Amino acid sequence: MNLLDIPIIDQHAHNLVRSEVAVSRPYAAAFTEGYASEIINYHARHTLFYRRSLREIANFLNCEPQEEAILACRQSLGLEELTKLCFSAANLEAIFLDDGLQPDSILPISWHEKFLTVKRILRLELLAEQLIAKTDDFETFLENFINEIDPPPAGVVAFKSIACYRTGLDIKPVSFAAAACSFYDIKRQFEDRCPRLTDKYLIDFLLHQALLIADKYQLPVQFHTGYGDPDLDLQLANPLHLRSLLESPQYRHVPIVLLHASYPYMQAAGYLASVYPQVYLDFGLVVPFLSVAGMRSVVRQLLELTPTTKLMYSSDAHLIPELYYLGAKWGRQILAEVLEAAIRDSDLSVNEVDGIAAAILRDNAIALYRYS
Repeated sequence: MNLLDIPIIDQHAHNLVRSEVAVSRPYAAAFTEGYASEIINYHARHTLFYRRSLREIANFLNCEPQEEAILACRQSLGLEELTKLCFSAANLEAIFLDDGLQPDSILPISWHEKFLTVKRILRLELLAEQLIAKTDDFETFLENFINEIDPPPAGVVAFKSIACYRTGLDIKPVSFAAAACSFYDIKRQFEDRCPRLTDKYLIDFLLHQALLIADKYQLPVQFHTGYGDPDLDLQLANPLHLRSLLESPQYRHVPIVLLHASYPYMQAAGYLASVYPQVYLDFGLVVPFLSVAGMRSVVRQLLELTPTTKLMYSSDAHLIPELYYLGAKWGRQILAEVLEAAIRDSDLSVNEVDGIAAAILRDNAIALYRYS
């Protein structure tokens, strides 16, 4: 199967960083979730993902498969031309950007709109941090938080939570009084400085508020699940922790998107998508960050139970435009291989796979996010 002609809706990615920020970091930093100097300056260059990617990028840019040659080629092209080439080669129709990653270093959404259609994903915890710094009392803070997301700002197609990173996915109901107490504790610690929100009571309380608003507008809520950088506890990143939230009748109609295939909890994620109508999945980050065999295994395991109407493509690209290209290249290739295997196994017929491929790469996201 050749899926290159299907334009992609990248339903979860991140803004590129400014050129001066990119050149200040090792190139290998874009190819790892680690941030320790030993990782980004040495070990990251010895992953299968980095070594495969170096050859692919060099072939794409028509230079030698060495990091120095790639960096020289990138510099000669400039960021705008490189981005244009990567987005075009990826055949992207639209990207949905979570602009809450490294907000002080990124290029604005308007910069990305020079190349294609862009929609915004609003990161809830970042919004809360910004409002805490500006507000002295909890009642005003909560009123401001709700006003910022109800109605959702223009161009926002989803909310996103990184509760997984901060306190884990076992989201609990929290009383107004407990959340207020946490707010004032944070204010005493940070005063008028922008805090890093790590208080479980306040995070869970605000997430419940946001879910009620998402229900009101039928707006999808994306959750980071599975692996990421060392900031998270991987044991608390298992999406099975979300069961009590998924069982709550008041959130029954809120679309919940489990990001990153919940790696290494793929089968658990697939199970949730198979039994809860509101649960959807994507396989960004694991594609293209894993080995080829690993990527193939993840997508295959997701489809063991997941309805094909509930699986979506994303790249989780960030920092550099090459990750958009690599995600699209391997997203299409791995999906094609898994669907071809499904034909051989008699799970699917030849007449079915083209529609399924289009659904996963594009149509499911269009329907879920009501994109037009």
